[in-house]
Amino acid sequence: MSLNGGRKGAPFIALPLETPRLVLRDFVMSDFDAVHAWSAREDVTRHLIWGPNSKAQTRAALRDFKADQRRRPRRCWELAVTLKDGAGLIGGAGLRLHEWEERTGELGYVLHPDYWGQGYAGEAAWAMLNEGFGTLGLHRIIATCDQRNTASARLMERLGMRREGAFRASRYIQGEWCDEYLYALLAWEFAG
Repeated sequence: MSLNGGRKGAPFIALPLETPRLVLRDFVMSDFDAVHAWSAREDVTRHLIWGPNSKAQTRAALRDFKADQRRRPRRCWELAVTLKDGAGLIGGAGLRLHEWEERTGELGYVLHPDYWGQGYAGEAAWAMLNEGFGTLGLHRIIATCDQRNTASARLMERLGMRREGAFRASRYIQGEWCDEYLYALLAWEFAG
């Protein structure tokens, strides 16, 4: 595939994305209740730079996702993670282009705790890596996590990402400076 998905200067991921158990699609405003069900929870956001969200903050996040969807060229894909079996919206996965010239993106994911430990985050993250390296032609995809978020660190390692750095007091999370890990994966290391 070409660096920009076949469209000069306009990175393009054809949505929805499907995995064996999931469908990843753009968020819509009617996703509010499902998004707020996890974004307002302290147990979900304790290692994140945002949240727990008020209703106004969740609405603002959805408006931001919609604005990203309209931007051309699109540089951010924050996608709703839904179950193929029709059980609904369970979380989000994202890929944000940091440096297009350097072909670098950043991966992120979040799930409602009812769906933790079932492999859904890894399945959604793998789909985003596949699109980043395959469709967009990225060279490098990074991800970070609070060092206390051992589940996220293990997931990145299972995805084949390498820990490239451990930073002290590098991110302000939930009212305190926290230590952070940086993980990365290069295109030739990804077995899509």
